[in-house]
Amino acid sequence: DFATPRAVLTGHDYEITCAAICAELGLVISGSKEGPCLIHSMNGDLLRTLEGPERQGPESCLRPKLIQASREGHCVIYYENGLFCVFSVNGRLQATMETDDKIR
Repeated sequence: DFATPRAVLTGHDYEITCAAICAELGLVISGSKEGPCLIHSMNGDLLRTLEGPERQGPESCLRPKLIQASREGHCVIYYENGLFCVFSVNGRLQATMETDDKIR
């Protein structure tokens, strides 16, 4: 038997840089090189777009590097420019924090 994909997730215009799966909520969260993070259902339906806060200057493009989702419905995204954002599973930005530390 050959494995077949359960679903094909679409919506990004650029390469995927990070992704997380929250099996408890049935969600897949992904971020692309030059675009927003997206929340899909495990069936492949696009549910939400997670837009970071508006920024000015040379670091205005938010490039996600790390994503983690909790079973309580929170999504933490770390962006390349040192910005952490916490979103609800409904796509609402709940908190932000900037750091100069290198996060891996």
